[in-house]
Amino acid sequence: MVVQASTDIRFDLVIRGGLLVDPEKGTAAPGDLAVAGDRIAAVGGPGTVDPAGAEVYDASGLLVTPGLIDLHTHVYDGTTGLGLPADLAGVRQGVTTVVDAGSCGSDDWPHFAAGVVAPAATRVLSWLNISRHGLVHGTAELVRGAADIDVEATAGILARHPETVRGLKVRMSRSVLGDSGLAPLRTAVRLAGDHALPVMVHVGNAPPAFGDVLDLLGPGDVVTHAFHGKTGGLFGGGRAPLPQARAALERGVRFDVGHGSASFAFDTAERALAAGIEPYTISTDLHARNADGPVHDLTTCLSKLLALGMPLPDVIRCTTSRPAEVLGLAGELGSLKPGAAADLSLLGTAGAPEHLTDSEGHTRPAGPWLAPVAAVRAGRPIPIRKAAV
Repeated sequence: MVVQASTDIRFDLVIRGGLLVDPEKGTAAPGDLAVAGDRIAAVGGPGTVDPAGAEVYDASGLLVTPGLIDLHTHVYDGTTGLGLPADLAGVRQGVTTVVDAGSCGSDDWPHFAAGVVAPAATRVLSWLNISRHGLVHGTAELVRGAADIDVEATAGILARHPETVRGLKVRMSRSVLGDSGLAPLRTAVRLAGDHALPVMVHVGNAPPAFGDVLDLLGPGDVVTHAFHGKTGGLFGGGRAPLPQARAALERGVRFDVGHGSASFAFDTAERALAAGIEPYTISTDLHARNADGPVHDLTTCLSKLLALGMPLPDVIRCTTSRPAEVLGLAGELGSLKPGAAADLSLLGTAGAPEHLTDSEGHTRPAGPWLAPVAAVRAGRPIPIRKAAV
């Protein structure tokens, strides 16, 4: 059976022979998929989609997923010390949407929008930094407290640019905050709430304490670096997860990987999985200082979670339908249904290493392996940069 948006649509691209991974159904089955313009137009079993007149892509041996979404990247290239070119973090590695996580604040939004968002082949969205400076002047962007936040300008950007700015980012660790404490987070939660948007909160070294941060978050808010191995963190130095963590998850707070240079530990993730706490989303915190390791790219991060025993459909869901839901774009992104955006990732299994390395230098044997082979962005196939591990 073919599910098709309309019988009158002329297809521009047909992807045949692949294994279609549907995160909403939790299934992976052979099938064909057709694209018309920048939309998915039809999905059916093998050989059921008529490719007449369309470009045909042979995806034999590949997984075909909704376009991967990296919920935490740094792509303010040339302006911050961390920035990577958006397409190097995105379509050149099989990722069709990247979300810049606070590289830019209200002071530099026009420059970021014109210089990064507009020219990229990758869809670039933003977690706008609650600090007016973002990371443009370094990584201690909230040491002056309220003086580092322009509430009026930030609120104006949230109101005027909902197509790109999907929430606010605030970094809650001692190296960022100085003596500011929890006040910037309270401001971010209030401002985001005024616009029905989530906040993404970076957690790291205390103060503030992880539990105190969690207590301020509500449904849809995101804790990135949730599985770091630093003092404090998810287990608070004990054997069981913090009670505030359980309570936050029950309220609908989302735990994100946000691997980064120092923010993902195999040991923490293994203990969390054993305690029934899985990542809601898997992101990289990819930037110029970790692209050559330990992060590399999003599919390498996915492979690390696969190596820890997460099932393939769950891992794909964590980088497709779930981040789309976090961003308020469920159904538009992260879906293989006709009518959704024709953003697709084609993944293979070639080039698996013997071991994978976390941000603390610890290794685990590589298990099932994913590697980007191709991307389709807005209906257009785009060559990618092969990942190096």
